[in-house]
Amino acid sequence: MTDIRILVVDDEPAIHRFLSPALTAAGYGVARADDAAGALRAIATHPPDAVLLDLGLPDMDGKEVIGRVRQFSQVPIIVLSARDREAEKIEALDLGADDFVNKPFGVGELMARIRAALRQRGGDTHAADVVLKVGPLEIDRPRHRVTRDGQEIKLTPKEFELLVYLARHPGRVLTHRQILGAVWGPAHLDDTQYLRVYVGQLRQRLEVEPATPTLILTEPGIGYRMAE
Repeated sequence: MTDIRILVVDDEPAIHRFLSPALTAAGYGVARADDAAGALRAIATHPPDAVLLDLGLPDMDGKEVIGRVRQFSQVPIIVLSARDREAEKIEALDLGADDFVNKPFGVGELMARIRAALRQRGGDTHAADVVLKVGPLEIDRPRHRVTRDGQEIKLTPKEFELLVYLARHPGRVLTHRQILGAVWGPAHLDDTQYLRVYVGQLRQRLEVEPATPTLILTEPGIGYRMAE
């Protein structure tokens, strides 16, 4: 067993009965909270390494929990919810959730999302790393140089900045507004068509088959995810 501890926040006993043995079998320690108050208390007093959070809690909406947690902690938060409206997902991600997994879900997918979230939060402390590697891509930040399988690819400065932002968050869903705010600034939060154009240009340059991308993946109606 590792020293990594996962806090499961859900008011459904069946979810705890399902997740606790699955997480334990994967080598994680498991903590439990049945409501928002217990979750906030646990995160503040005995911080976990990641949180699996249901949105439909009895005492507070899960989105409000995300907002409150982000006031004092950057612990990875993966939302688990039966709510499938795009607006719910976008709001949760914009508030600071790291990922969103719809119920019902497979254990394998959830474990992969947990590993990605843990890697990403650990990687945030190394944001100044000069070379990023994603699959066949190598991104040399100081030299503004990108290669795929050793072959250099020419990008414009803005394309390069967009690629770096995506590559710094492999496996994580990033909303349109998150990307636009980070790369273009707060005045461009609603310029989603502008973002689509740039993503299309990146795919033309980076993907073997731009029509079926394997590096920059679309989350329909929400944003994009850089493949791990």
